[in-house]
Amino acid sequence: MSVKKNIFISHVHKDDSLLPKLKDLISKAGMEVRDGSINSDKPNAASNEDYIKRDILAPRIQWASTLVVLITHDTAQSDWVNWEIKYAIEQGKNVVGVYAQGATDADIPEELAKHAAAIIGWQSDRIVDAINGNITGWDDPATGAPRTTGAWTVKRYSCG
Repeated sequence: MSVKKNIFISHVHKDDSLLPKLKDLISKAGMEVRDGSINSDKPNAASNEDYIKRDILAPRIQWASTLVVLITHDTAQSDWVNWEIKYAIEQGKNVVGVYAQGATDADIPEELAKHAAAIIGWQSDRIVDAINGNITGWDDPATGAPRTTGAWTVKRYSCG
């Protein structure tokens, strides 16, 4: 019998195709997830940023127990992802980063670097452990093993 969890997968929309793969990976470790994120299967036609944040994203993040950030090469530059992380932290949510396959060299969103409970590789058992709050560190993206030392570099981007 699998455990069910409500999560919000924060991601950039061009990575929508990775969401089923991430959910399948999580289910292999015995956890069924209900994802509250907005994607191409659940689009919205809103264009007002304040409305989207207040009436669409905020309730879905409040509903979830964990915000899972899917880290790809485009994630760090997304203002939406950084807002979702910041809002989840303000709500006291568990925030976990997961490197997508082939993206272990990707930059980490600034808010995730500041607040993540865990940043882990594409491994089903470790993702489930992080969602359950049993992992509180960062994996070394080169090896997938828990990182033991060293500072993590967060690249900065200019606005112009």
